[in-house]
Amino acid sequence: MTESLETPAGFCISVAGENVVQAIDIAKKSANYADVIEIRLDTLSDPEIAPFVKNISTPLLFTNRPEWEGGSFNGSETSRLELLMQAVKHDCALVDLELKTAPELRGELLDILLQHPRTGLIISWHDFNGTPSVEALSEILLQQMESGAHIGKIVTTANDYMDVLNVLNLQVTAANNNFPLIAFCMGSRGRISRLATIKLGGYMTYAAPDGGKETAPGQIPVSVMSEMLARLNHAD
Repeated sequence: MTESLETPAGFCISVAGENVVQAIDIAKKSANYADVIEIRLDTLSDPEIAPFVKNISTPLLFTNRPEWEGGSFNGSETSRLELLMQAVKHDCALVDLELKTAPELRGELLDILLQHPRTGLIISWHDFNGTPSVEALSEILLQQMESGAHIGKIVTTANDYMDVLNVLNLQVTAANNNFPLIAFCMGSRGRISRLATIKLGGYMTYAAPDGGKETAPGQIPVSVMSEMLARLNHAD
């Protein structure tokens, strides 16, 4: 994995454009705040990889989220994974693959990653309706640690403060196993976790680009997130 991303990355700005030109423009406008820029391939009318690699110097994360996990991609799984494989072949910083993806397809991606060690793999799991039990969350984390992932991502929807605490507490297990983890909650009740996670050992948090649309409920503009973090750091 890219050496600069072997340690916690901080802010990932998630960019969901309608076309490649628009997405590059959005990404560039917020690049000063970003440690990583996520390109949501599933929102693009004609997704490509090369233009982003050529025009953006910030480390890039490519995600092609299917409809069955809250995204917009509705094609075949083979074609969905092909775009991620193209990103790996361009030696991008990171790609995101859902834990629920068929194991044989994950295996194909892992084989390509072995040939491109500069790229890290995030194995992700999302719940847009609620937060599972503590036992279920622990099982998801265990599956991620055994999946071949370089980084795990567990994002749920918070219905109360206990959901937030249970998700953030996964970082204790992750840290004890030396496994980088992205863990926070979506929704209005989960907003606090988007900032708290990076003060509690989370690998990185996701923010919306200034002037751009959010890609998940409760996402906060990156300039606001940056100011909040600066105030917290100043108080240390």
